[in-house]
Amino acid sequence: MMNRREFITLLGGAAAAWPVAARAQQPAMPIVGFVNAGSSDAPLAGAFRKGLNEVGYVEGQNVTVEYHWLEGQFDRLPALMADLVRRRIAVIATPAGNAAAIAAKAATTTIPIVFGVGEDPVKLGLVASLARPGGNLTGINFFATELGAKRLALLHELVPKAVRIAVLVNPANIGSTESIREIPEAARAMALQIQVLNASTRSEIEAAFTTLVHDRADPLYVAGDVFFTSRRVQFVTLAAHHRIPASYASREAVEAGGLMGYDTDRAGMYGQVGAYTGQILKGAKPADLPVLQSTKFEFVVNLQTARALGLEVPPQLLASVDEVIE
Repeated sequence: MMNRREFITLLGGAAAAWPVAARAQQPAMPIVGFVNAGSSDAPLAGAFRKGLNEVGYVEGQNVTVEYHWLEGQFDRLPALMADLVRRRIAVIATPAGNAAAIAAKAATTTIPIVFGVGEDPVKLGLVASLARPGGNLTGINFFATELGAKRLALLHELVPKAVRIAVLVNPANIGSTESIREIPEAARAMALQIQVLNASTRSEIEAAFTTLVHDRADPLYVAGDVFFTSRRVQFVTLAAHHRIPASYASREAVEAGGLMGYDTDRAGMYGQVGAYTGQILKGAKPADLPVLQSTKFEFVVNLQTARALGLEVPPQLLASVDEVIE
């Protein structure tokens, strides 16, 4: 038997414990590991979050996103992927990176992976087929290699007097070196000479420009690379200082002051990776989500930069531009 006061005291203590118990029973938010080999890039990260939002996931409310920006240090990928797998996160997202997708696949056969790659993912060994990926990976192919020859032709049309074009690649990124596979043959067809330069760090980018100026190459073709994309302000600043016409694999570089860019819609691609990530969080299986292929490509020219370089954009070329930045 207990008296009324004892009962109320006991009830009060139990009632006070109820919210704590209720909170303890709430499931933890799923964790998404976002892996990008470049430097922190707010617009592209925002595009990824927008894709998540479109399928009902809001960062900080019902999903946690861990952002891993590797600053071009591709050698960190195996250890990072091993850590994500050890912690059994919900999804690994690797937008815009062949190397990151390959490292993720090597690390796990169970955790879902959503990629963005510039090469055919079947040839890369990531999926069995585009329509039926099989396994634990799916994503989007944005055709970096196929667009290379077209971008070179557009650059030559914009700088018709060019004889020798410098091509800058990141040897630490297999995707960057693969993206210029078709360039030598395309250059021969246009009677152009190619000078290949390498850079994997900020200081090596500066050194490459020094070499370019010393060797008196004409325009610069910057190969597609996630680290290069994140260093676009550095590229644009150096190109302006040395008065070098340069072509980039992203519209973001042109918005920052670069001369021209031709590539897939990167923001849209990041958004799709985010949307697929959200669908998987809702229960979809990567094996049932077909690999998508980019259908929107952008040719962007910065007329202010062209004028600063003393270049006149031919009317027929201007007519093919998707967007002109004044």
